[in-house]
Amino acid sequence: MPDVKARVEIYTTPTCPYCMAAKALLDEKQVRFEETSVLDPAVRSQMVQRARGGYTVPQIFINGAHIGGYDDMSALDRMGKLDPLLSQPAA
Repeated sequence: MPDVKARVEIYTTPTCPYCMAAKALLDEKQVRFEETSVLDPAVRSQMVQRARGGYTVPQIFINGAHIGGYDDMSALDRMGKLDPLLSQPAA
């Protein structure tokens, strides 16, 4: 379990299975995160801008850095690189 200090943000929609999987992985690691629904077009537009064109959900940010979607976060976890990111203090 990482010693979580990072700020984790996740853009989601209510029925997205990848969003649910991303939240389950974070929950499993006991990571608190800020969830933002992108059902509002203005919020989705903000997400796309922050994610440099990423328009699918989830879009995940750790300490303001764009991590990508669930597959990207899961790959970081498999490589042992997610926990160190989560252990970095929030900026």
